Amino acid sequence: MLTGKELARAYFDGLKAAYYRYGGQEMWDRFASVVHGADQRDLDRLTTLYPDIPESLIELLKLVDGTYYREYPADKVVFYFLGSDYEGYPYYLLSARQMVETRHQAKEFFDYFVTREYDDIPVDEGVCDDLDKLDWLHFSDCCNNGGTSQLFIDFSPSAKGKKGQVLRFLHDPDEMVVAADSFDEYLQMLIDQDYPFIDEDSVEE
Repeated sequence: MLTGKELARAYFDGLKAAYYRYGGQEMWDRFASVVHGADQRDLDRLTTLYPDIPESLIELLKLVDGTYYREYPADKVVFYFLGSDYEGYPYYLLSARQMVETRHQAKEFFDYFVTREYDDIPVDEGVCDDLDKLDWLHFSDCCNNGGTSQLFIDFSPSAKGKKGQVLRFLHDPDEMVVAADSFDEYLQMLIDQDYPFIDEDSVEE
């Protein structure tokens, strides 16, 4: 089994190969020349708020501190870095600071999933039903600025869920599903699927 650091590096290197394979070498090289890892103070803040944060996510942030309108010294980066179980949508990685800044949004915007307010909206049984206990780490928004889909690490699952599972929100039609049992499993899923969110269209955008 790979360590968190090994998995993060394997994911990063595999993503580079996927960009190269679809003609995105110049795009990747520009991206790689601009980005840097997260500031240790931001990582410490994130770890304080989420003490069970996966090592692989921390290590990924040490390689790239976000790709979602992230202002680096050399340039602003808006770059597809992640995917999900939902076909056709590439996602951005939030920075460590953005993850901290958005920590309250789940309770504000997704309360109706937790409370099961609407019978016709699918919510995975692994999602808790107690808003007061909700503890989600928002780590990714989809290419539609998060309006269509967002990804979370769930540290407050129901008795039928697993702590650390990855949740995928989808809008229109609304649903909240468990995309993977852990963040490590989520990254490995994308590696095993050969980064399906990268293709000629996503490289050309």
